[in-house]
Amino acid sequence: MRLLIQRVKWASVTIGGRLYSRIGAGLLVFVGVGNDDGEEDLEYLAGKLIRLRIFDDEAGVMNRDVVQTSGEVLVVSQFTLMASTRKGNRPSYIKAAPEAVSRPLYERFAVRVGELLGRPVATGQFGADMQVELLNDGPVTIWIDSKNKE
Repeated sequence: MRLLIQRVKWASVTIGGRLYSRIGAGLLVFVGVGNDDGEEDLEYLAGKLIRLRIFDDEAGVMNRDVVQTSGEVLVVSQFTLMASTRKGNRPSYIKAAPEAVSRPLYERFAVRVGELLGRPVATGQFGADMQVELLNDGPVTIWIDSKNKE
């Protein structure tokens, strides 16, 4: 599983011209699910996301997590995070899990993040053509891959 995390002032998802979800200050999280991902990947990334200290403390140092700042979280599925660009110029998505695998993991990830956060999270709609808007704060953008723990 891969996450692309952006610290935001606000973020929203629009589908078919209608606002689907919106958050204030917090984290916009894009989630990609791979063929060999499972519960262990989900648990690792959900915990890492909630404990990630990328919000400023009183001294202006990134030392606080989303729980400590009462931040909101928006979780959006994005299979293109699993793209391979090794050969040629057209990305391959062969590493992306099929919907039967990725949808339940994405949905459980959103629920698990909400449990760790202590409140439900906003989401996109799996498989929909979504327009995502955000105001990146910092900018702060972090990439985490459960198979490459750096």
